[in-house]
Amino acid sequence: MTSAAAAPSPEGSKGNQFDSLPADAFKELFRGHPGGVAVITADDGTGPVALTATSVASVSADPPLLVFSVSALSSAAPVITNADTVVVHLLDADDLHLARLGATSGVDRFADRTAWTRLTTGEPVYNGVRAWVRCAVISRMDAGGSTVIAAHAIGASIERDIEPGQPGGALVYHNRTWHRLGEHSRLD
Repeated sequence: MTSAAAAPSPEGSKGNQFDSLPADAFKELFRGHPGGVAVITADDGTGPVALTATSVASVSADPPLLVFSVSALSSAAPVITNADTVVVHLLDADDLHLARLGATSGVDRFADRTAWTRLTTGEPVYNGVRAWVRCAVISRMDAGGSTVIAAHAIGASIERDIEPGQPGGALVYHNRTWHRLGEHSRLD
């Protein structure tokens, strides 16, 4: 077990009166906390972008709201943070290739024109993913080096459901590695 002490906070640091845990210690904490994997796409009129995220979380079922964060370091950040709508692709283990594509820097994530299409409303959507949800962005909040986006679900498609005991299984990211959840990982 490792522990880290908070670093002293600099004088006048954005009104924050608390010390901060060092970034490396914070990353170490969350490496042990698995996250579901999604790819978020958008097009604000400047061309389609995509990124892989493990920060997607449902907030409310009625109204249907979700949140996710986008790092300012992502090349997709300007488009996603400016878009009025986004598509959140909820991936399973059969979509690992897409998770890797969205996480790879410096590649054209839309080069393969057979892998994606546009919804009638214009948003880019990848073909054959487990599920996707089209969302209207309702709020943005700067948070450190990221933007937290709240979005209202306005349309969805489920290509395949995750059935117990069947191949596939949820895709999660844990300790810098992709994992498949399924019956083999079930605890009773």
